[in-house]
Amino acid sequence: MNQGLVEKIMDQPDALVLIERLNANVREEHARRLSFYEWIDEHTKAEFINGQVVIHSPVKRKHWKITDLLSSLMSIYVRIKGLGVVGTEKVMVALTRNDYEPDIVFFKAEKAAAFTPDQVLFPAPDLAVEVLSKKTEKVDRVIKKADYAAHGVQEYWIIDPNKQVIEQYLLVQPTDKSYFEQPFRHGPGDEISSKVIPGFTIPVQAIFDEQANVAALQALMAGA
Repeated sequence: MNQGLVEKIMDQPDALVLIERLNANVREEHARRLSFYEWIDEHTKAEFINGQVVIHSPVKRKHWKITDLLSSLMSIYVRIKGLGVVGTEKVMVALTRNDYEPDIVFFKAEKAAAFTPDQVLFPAPDLAVEVLSKKTEKVDRVIKKADYAAHGVQEYWIIDPNKQVIEQYLLVQPTDKSYFEQPFRHGPGDEISSKVIPGFTIPVQAIFDEQANVAALQALMAGA
């Protein structure tokens, strides 16, 4: 918890009243979260963010094309190498307060080994990917970025489908729970290498263009 915020509350003469009010709000939010779990199903794209249920609109073609092209490369490579598992779209990540369904997630093998066939809520992934849209950009860049870092997500990619740019965020140190202020930006003509998935290097264009994707897949297979 932010130590400065704790000190600010404790400096108030009505600190106990404020804490009790906060506890009541937390209990009420937890009840809403449980109701969210009862309501959500495999057909609905929704998240629970800071006490609110956020229902997502159907994605545009360019959005799910990026997700499909990247997830296919990542999933095949990870399976061949036995590095873990890759999930897309409907994998619900349950963090301390919020529940997200990132566009793509990667879990290392040791973490994935504990998953059960009927599991529906998952811990913080080792890598998360979000594809920007006008509706989700602020959440992806601010709330999710901070939340993923706070829960030890080692690598975070934000993909801008219009600029065809990938912003790659890495934890400064595993114990710091914060990302570099300036991300590594990879645009058309660049390659991107995951720090969490060893050896996974692809051209940025491979997630926007099908022919480039096939060539990247062939290169990954040859290197396998």
